[in-house]
Amino acid sequence: MGENVGISRRSVLKAVPVAVLAAGSGGILARPAAAAAAFPQPVVRRARSASGGPAAVLDQTLDVRFTTLSVPGYGTVTTRTYNGTIPGPTLRARAGDVLWLTQVNGLPPNPVEPAGPAGMSGMPGMSGPAHHGGHNRPHRVNTFNLHTHGLHVSPSGRSDNILREFPPRTADEAAAGAPEPRYLTTVQIPTDHPAGTYWYHPHAHGATAEQIAGGMAGVIVIEGDVDEVPQIKAAADLVVCINELRLKGGRVPDFTSGDALAAVPPTFTVNGEVNPVLVLRPGEVQRWRLVAATAFTALSLQVTGGERKLTLHQIAMDGVTFPAPVATEVVPLGVGNRADVLVRGGEAGTYELRAKGVPVPLMTIEVAGEAVQPPMELPTSLPQGMPFLDEKDIANPGGDRRVVFHVDPKVFAQPFPNAYRVLGSHPTPAADPGGDLTRDPAYGLFDPEYVNHTLELGAVERWTIHTDETMPTFHHPFHLHTNHVLVTHRNGERLDPPVWQDTVDLTGGKPGDTVTLLVKYEDFTGRTVLHCHQLQHEDLGMMQLVEYVRPRRPEPAGWPGWPQQPGWPGWPGRPRPLDH
Repeated sequence: MGENVGISRRSVLKAVPVAVLAAGSGGILARPAAAAAAFPQPVVRRARSASGGPAAVLDQTLDVRFTTLSVPGYGTVTTRTYNGTIPGPTLRARAGDVLWLTQVNGLPPNPVEPAGPAGMSGMPGMSGPAHHGGHNRPHRVNTFNLHTHGLHVSPSGRSDNILREFPPRTADEAAAGAPEPRYLTTVQIPTDHPAGTYWYHPHAHGATAEQIAGGMAGVIVIEGDVDEVPQIKAAADLVVCINELRLKGGRVPDFTSGDALAAVPPTFTVNGEVNPVLVLRPGEVQRWRLVAATAFTALSLQVTGGERKLTLHQIAMDGVTFPAPVATEVVPLGVGNRADVLVRGGEAGTYELRAKGVPVPLMTIEVAGEAVQPPMELPTSLPQGMPFLDEKDIANPGGDRRVVFHVDPKVFAQPFPNAYRVLGSHPTPAADPGGDLTRDPAYGLFDPEYVNHTLELGAVERWTIHTDETMPTFHHPFHLHTNHVLVTHRNGERLDPPVWQDTVDLTGGKPGDTVTLLVKYEDFTGRTVLHCHQLQHEDLGMMQLVEYVRPRRPEPAGWPGWPQQPGWPGWPGRPRPLDH
């Protein structure tokens, strides 16, 4: 392993690109600072120790249904929510705790859709009506599941298993008055899990973009060593969850064509409000947990007040604490990224949290009130969240993996003509290997029965991720489930030191971005995915199946076998609803 060394502003800014998608302002209304109430925070649910139990349990029901709610600064919205709010409740736990999450599907029955071409009517093992055009099209939009994004936990059984589905009642069941189905997710957090900021959201293939564009997301906080640093412990700990709503007439449009969602101007909310106001006293330090809970848009964030700026002292990226704070004026977040920053109030006045390409502020910061004297201190060092990997640890230096995000236009008939492919060293095979691969209906598209990557526990491997998009406004964020990746190079330039991430943004251009990373596959076996986290692309096929397996070596005589993984074994397909 490499040494624990300091981290530079330059490395962080190179690790996450600054370019972002241009965003419109439709539906956004400004809120005057004079009308500001207390800065909003999501409801918090904490793990609690069970009597006689070895670990604390966070027992929470997540009730999912269409909710009509008022979004301050926008107006009335009808959308799918967790527990009737945008975002859902913040879940706070510690390493070693258990998340016990009961999810109620109170959504309407899925619409009955016409069957598509032979052999393309649906995903094997999945229930519900067939859908036109195959599994790489929007379908079963009222079915969901749960992904605990960034947590290093089991991807199998009833844990962070995005291959499950939680369907609503059928039309016949609803007409007969059957109870709404309930589904259980249990996530055992390892005892050595890094403290930091994570998030949860649905991940049912074919329905993810539409659901997250309506605000289905929430924050997970794993508390631990970094929270005990005196200067951080003294600071107010604030969630800043940025949701990107795609609303037309107060509703998310049905994802019925390639531009049905992307063409709708975004409405950005922070903790459920448009441009809320936060008060910061001169000399006061606050900790902001910035969460890009977006589906389409990268956010390059800064705090400006005319010619003035507030310095952002970044202490973590994607839940992993830096060795030391990084002072910067810009924090780039790709879709799904998180960053923890410390902000100290400076000269009194009005400031705004702004994102490049977004024409309106995300939130307003009023530096006002009695100054804190002496000013609150900032830490100079931190308990590093994860040790760095070393290239000398690579298991097979000649076996590097490559991922290329590629789009072929006008391959299919309308309304979804483009083929969103994952190419590189392990693409999904073509339907016609001898034909025109740019027109092939299967090549590089997600196949739920084809394992693209078999990854052995304990191995360290090097991946090269590239986008061949030519337009700088197009992003393809790379997200590998279960294990963080260590970004070592961007566009051929080494980062010193490297940066841990679970989602890595890649911007198009001539050429598009190329990122090199190291990853070690640890602790958990099972099938899960890697994909583009621009979620419209994921729903349309820009995803691959990965399988974490135990090392393939002979067992010594008398070897007692491997321990049981946390969670439940097997491939559940449609899980059985819980008893009521």
